[in-house]
Amino acid sequence: MSESSRDTPEGAGWGAAERGAYQQLMPSHVEKVSWLDPRTLWAARNGVLASWFGDPTGDTRGRWVAQRAEAGAPADKVIRRDDPDTFSFMVIGDTGEGDDPQYAVVPGFLKASQETAFAVVASDVIYPVGTADDYETKFFRPYQAYPAPIYAIPGNHDWYEGLGGFMRVFCDDAPALPAPKAPRPLTRAWLRSLLWHRPRPSDGERLGKARELRSSPVQQAVQPGPYWAIDAGPVRIIGIDTGLLGTIDTEQGAWLREVAKGTTPKILITGSPLYVDGEHHPCAIEGGGTVDDIVSDPAHHFVAAIGGDIHNYQRYPVRLANGRTLQYVVSGGGGAFMHATHTVPRVDIGHVTEQDFRCYPLRGDSLAFYSRLYGRRLHLRRFFTLTEAEASAVICERLGIPPTRTPGPPVRITRRIRLVASLLGAGSRPDRRSRFRLPVRKIYTQLFSPGSVTYSPPFFKCFLRLDVTPEAIRLRCFAATGNRAQEMDPPVEDEITIPLN
Repeated sequence: MSESSRDTPEGAGWGAAERGAYQQLMPSHVEKVSWLDPRTLWAARNGVLASWFGDPTGDTRGRWVAQRAEAGAPADKVIRRDDPDTFSFMVIGDTGEGDDPQYAVVPGFLKASQETAFAVVASDVIYPVGTADDYETKFFRPYQAYPAPIYAIPGNHDWYEGLGGFMRVFCDDAPALPAPKAPRPLTRAWLRSLLWHRPRPSDGERLGKARELRSSPVQQAVQPGPYWAIDAGPVRIIGIDTGLLGTIDTEQGAWLREVAKGTTPKILITGSPLYVDGEHHPCAIEGGGTVDDIVSDPAHHFVAAIGGDIHNYQRYPVRLANGRTLQYVVSGGGGAFMHATHTVPRVDIGHVTEQDFRCYPLRGDSLAFYSRLYGRRLHLRRFFTLTEAEASAVICERLGIPPTRTPGPPVRITRRIRLVASLLGAGSRPDRRSRFRLPVRKIYTQLFSPGSVTYSPPFFKCFLRLDVTPEAIRLRCFAATGNRAQEMDPPVEDEITIPLN
């Protein structure tokens, strides 16, 4: 097994490593996502409009579900497979920007996914707005060699065009919904409808050709809607759709409560992680209650909850009141720009301590990565750029934690190193305001295009493989750096065995 970032800097992808062969898989022309482009910002406006004028996602989702029911989808929305009691599947989240970081994941993904029964994309299949014609280069082409079905749950970006592209690809070429009834004039819904972004009438013209890239019968997956359950071997996998604003509607909430019943071990796949960045986000259900109320209820026998949306890997083994441990995982590093981990504070939540917590990239690597970004963007390389050793040392000092990987020669932490770490928010919550802190998350991605954050390794991407037996699930997080060494033998960044009894 190859070295991981927890072993050496070279295992993290640092140093003069050989670039992988992933670029050979890419199309000759790659249109880079730019959030500085006014056209992109305008096309992605629906999330803001939903927060201002009310979120129509629940109503639209209900219409999609009704349409699928009329077309013959099972009423319980359960996909019943004939997998044996021992099988494997993949989870990869937030994939589709269609550029170097996404394609850099593919060679390692194909190696690590051998003999798996299927894969699940957990949130944001397509960036920036879920356009149907983007699926050719951002879904069908990169995964054309994966010889098994791929299921998916939508993220907020898939909803920016009303979920039409997603439904056509994953739900048996579902036809477009009829236009909704016009809202009363001068209401919030009326104002929203005036500004609402809708897909081009011609969108999807290239889908037929794109489907040829994954046309084998064994690759086909038809799901009953944007949320579903899969009965596979000894487990039930439940995928929920958290829409534009990270919540679920009353109808989906009632369905979730129903499919969560019973003693079968269950895994939740969600677009909005329930534990992330040292905080608990239980995910509200319209009408009352939360998703985590259902997941943490011992009567429902959930063993893990895996969420996308945040573009890195995190794991919180939360010990519940009855003595059970439930694995809450963030797995959104499948191809989109990297979200920082160095801003995650010292963890102490849900009986999870820093000793229990796992993340990828390591906080020191994340800080070194962002120091290089700011050094390049602001043309201040000599001031901002930290080596991985310097970044790791200052993280340990700020959080009061030991180094994750064996350190090299001692590092003298200078005032410059401390200042850069402070400016980049090392060890502080991502949403904590400070006039002395530079943006590294939401505001950063608005100021600097996430699609052009970096086109050279290391990328710090990741994906999961879950090996299921009647007794346990072996969950492994594999890394994809973009370097040849990790492409040939994807390193395991985290591994946990989850008992099912």
